Formats: sequence, C-alpha cells, structure tokens
Amino acid sequence: MPEQPQPDRVLMLADACVQCGLCLPHCPTYALTGDESESPRGRIAIARALADGRLAAEPSADAALDHCLGCRRCEVVCPAHVAFAPLLLETRSRQRRRRGASLRQHALEWLTAHPALLARLLRLARWLAPVLPTALRRELPPRVVQHPSPATASTGAEPIAIFSGCIARAYDAELSSALDQLLIATGFAPQRPTQQTCCGTLHLHAGNVAQAAALAKTNAHAFAGYSTVVCTASGCHAALADALTPAQRLRDALDVLAERADRLHFRAASGPVALHLPCSQQTVVGSEAALRQLFARIPGIHLIELRGMGCCGAAGTHMLDQPARAAALRAPLLQAASAGGAGIMVTANIGCRLHLAAGSDIEVVHPIVFLARHLS
Repeated sequence: MPEQPQPDRVLMLADACVQCGLCLPHCPTYALTGDESESPRGRIAIARALADGRLAAEPSADAALDHCLGCRRCEVVCPAHVAFAPLLLETRSRQRRRRGASLRQHALEWLTAHPALLARLLRLARWLAPVLPTALRRELPPRVVQHPSPATASTGAEPIAIFSGCIARAYDAELSSALDQLLIATGFAPQRPTQQTCCGTLHLHAGNVAQAAALAKTNAHAFAGYSTVVCTASGCHAALADALTPAQRLRDALDVLAERADRLHFRAASGPVALHLPCSQQTVVGSEAALRQLFARIPGIHLIELRGMGCCGAAGTHMLDQPARAAALRAPLLQAASAGGAGIMVTANIGCRLHLAAGSDIEVVHPIVFLARHLS
C-alpha cells in the first residue's frame, strides 16, 4: 500500500480556528492598527492561504506576519484552543527558508549564541559611550554598580541551577547578585553551569529552527543532572522548558522565592512603583501571583499598574525591526508610569526592561532586584 502523504502542519493548526473574533480585543497589534490582517484570525487566514497555495508570497502578507509580537494573548482567550504559537513559528520557519534573513538578524543570532563574547562587546561599547551619538548611547547597557557577593550558602543548602541567558549577562549584573542573595536567604545554593548558552527564543521567532535546536541541545547538556532550573527572564521560559527533559523542572525565580517567602523580611518602600507585567509572564510562565505575594510583604509599597495595549512592543527583535510600532505600543505604559509619579519600574523580562528603559528616564529593574534592595 502506498504511503499516505502527511497533512500540512500549518493547515492542521489553522483549521482549528473558527474565525469567531474573540481574540481581537486582546491583540496588541490589532489595537494599534484596527487592521484585520494585524489580528490573530487575520494572520491565521494568511498562514493558511500561504500553506495551501491560494495566496502567493507577497510583501503585505509577510509584513502582517512579521508584525506579530508572539505575545500569545490570543491563545489565552481562544475558545477553540488554537495553538497559535506553533502555527506562527512554523509559518516563520517557512518564511525564513523562502526569503532568508537580513545581515543584522544573522549577526544578532550569532552574537546571542555566543553570550560571553556578546557581554565583552557590550562592555566595550559602554567604555566607548562618551564618543557615541546620543541615540546610540541610550541603547547601551546601563552602568552597573557592582554589589558585594552575598554570603555563601549554608552547609546542607539545596542546590539549584540558574539560567543566565545571553543579553542578561551584560545588562543584568545586579540581577545575578540579587538572585543569589535571595536564594541563599531562603535556603538554596545557587549554581550556574558554565556551558549553558542562549535559550534560542530569538532564533525561533525569526524562523531559525536549526540553530534554536542546537542551542537547546547545548543547554540540555549543561543542565543535565539538575532536577530544578531557575529562570529570571520570562521570555526565555518556553524555549528553555522545551530543552530540558520531562524529569527536570523549570521554574520562575519568583515562584521559587514565593514558596519560602516567610524567610524573607523587607524594609518599607518609598514612592510609587510602576508594575509592568510582560506578556510572557502572563501567558506562558504564570508567575504574576508569586510576584504580588512577594511585593505584598514590603511595607508601604504602592504599585501603579501599567496596562497599555497589552504589550510593551519589545517582542524580541521587534523593537529593532519595527521601532515606530514598538514605540507606539510602549508609549501608554510610560505615560501611565509618569502620570503616577513612579520613580522606578519593575518588569520580569530583559527585553521589556531594555525597551522601556530606552524610552524613559525612570529606572527599570527586575522585580528580584527591587526585592533584594529592600531586604532588611
């Protein structure tokens, strides 16, 4: 009997969509443009038509797919449970094979796959900052005050592996120190495997499936032997979770700390604090409750909730590829923070932190950093 042809994966995923439109009010790009092609069901229709040959590849179709932030807010509210993220990633993989990628995209993917080199280059860029134009200088990593290393973990403390990421190694030095401080205070012994690398999310979202798989294999080897791995960047969570074995558990740092929150004691906060919840934290990780539980332990804290259009616009390289659109998505968040008189903003994803900080004079930090600064 002749082998039956395998059904097209994009068509299978797209056929689950009943075109009800309940996702539209939750889509940031639809809120921004009001254009049906910029909505989840519009993109699903485009992906389906490209897959079955009814639509030839053209710039307008590619643009509609490129503009998607991958926030997955549509998945959360979809009554038909359409797996939008796999559909988007498969469609972008086909786009990549068809049209390739820009030189800048190749450079970004190569650099993030070599985190140690990337960190050195960013430090060099900071050293050269005084002679750079203001527009470029604003995008560089902020000067980081080096904090003394916390006391070593006590004998018998529970070992726990930490995922360092790529960009965060250069931009979030204080986060590394703060996380160690909090984990040690709650009875853990933080460890960072030296062979780990980028999670591969940036590569996946650009359709570079092969390199993302290679990075996943490297991380799987680096974290072999650890039952629990802790991640601080919500945007890295999905790709890193896929890289680990079913026997391993990937956990958000906020969830880990919240379980032992009774061991943490904080001094009072002063002034309003702007709270930004990244899309990935809400739709993938689900650590919002843990964050609020921990912040509730800080006396006198006053949180300003930042809602905006649902996404800050960072979305991996979207803030570089589509700066005007990214700035438009970011604007209402910054306006809300400023109107509330916030002197500091917290957000649990490195991309969001960089994008928000680039558009404002308000200091933007990870919630872990804010918690550590208020330890009593």
